[in-house]
Amino acid sequence: MEDSIVRIQNVTKRIGNRTIIDKLTLEVPRGEVFGFLGPNGSGKTTTIRMMVGLMSITSGDILIDGHSISNDFEKAIGHVGAIVENPEMYKYLTGYENLIHFARMIPGVSAHRVKEVVALVGMEGRIHDKVKTYSLGMRQRLGVAQAILHKPKLLILDEPTNGLDPAGIRELRDYLRGLSRQEGVAVFVSSHLLSEMELMCDRVAIIQSGKLIDIRNVQQSRAASEAAGRILIEVDNPGAAIEALAAAGQQAESTEHQGLLVIVGDKEKAAAANAALVQAGIKVYGIRAEVKSLEDQFLEMTGGESVG
Repeated sequence: MEDSIVRIQNVTKRIGNRTIIDKLTLEVPRGEVFGFLGPNGSGKTTTIRMMVGLMSITSGDILIDGHSISNDFEKAIGHVGAIVENPEMYKYLTGYENLIHFARMIPGVSAHRVKEVVALVGMEGRIHDKVKTYSLGMRQRLGVAQAILHKPKLLILDEPTNGLDPAGIRELRDYLRGLSRQEGVAVFVSSHLLSEMELMCDRVAIIQSGKLIDIRNVQQSRAASEAAGRILIEVDNPGAAIEALAAAGQQAESTEHQGLLVIVGDKEKAAAANAALVQAGIKVYGIRAEVKSLEDQFLEMTGGESVG
């Protein structure tokens, strides 16, 4: 893939006799929000720990902006911002004081840049309050601000939505998408919240037992699911509805949900089915295209294993 910020090349991680990561290869382009999904124990956190140098690689290599994590660590990690655990903050200081403290450790971070990242994560109104008064969501946003002070090309977040309420998750999602667009940062994010990944990410990689199963473009997967042509029809009398549709030359099947039928076809077929049902005196409560969510697709690919 052209212009990739991350290249994970045939990476294997073994601990004793156990293979935790097995020949993992994937690439992340610049300016993309890239999701990393997998069931519990699949190797997500191990991969992230190798990406930031917290764990050694048994074989293979990880390149960040062309620099090897194994052989050229300082240059590689210089392009990375990361929150691998919960962001560590001095709770008795204000958000701004925390950022200034971290900025002093990084060469070339100006006061203007501190002000810029505060605006990027939408914290202008609270940045001078003490961190101990912040919600968990506010602390996560301050953590993101800290991680991007040095203008990294890659931001790595391991389960960043843990403990956040729905409003906090939505805020973080919006900031991450905005960040990738405004600063051209690639965001590599692991999460078990599939519905959130669907809203947040451009693409997702799915791993199971340390092996890459698939990489999906979220929007294309959704479009392909819609194009599959399964149409759901909600009626008051499914038995009579199936008979009425059969008389009109359409085959319908019941589903596990009471009153919900499925037919295969396009919108013209849906309109014809609706007309046949109305003519037969059957109440039609709704007609919609069946769209497989990322969660449905994930469960199909992993044989029903739950995520974590």
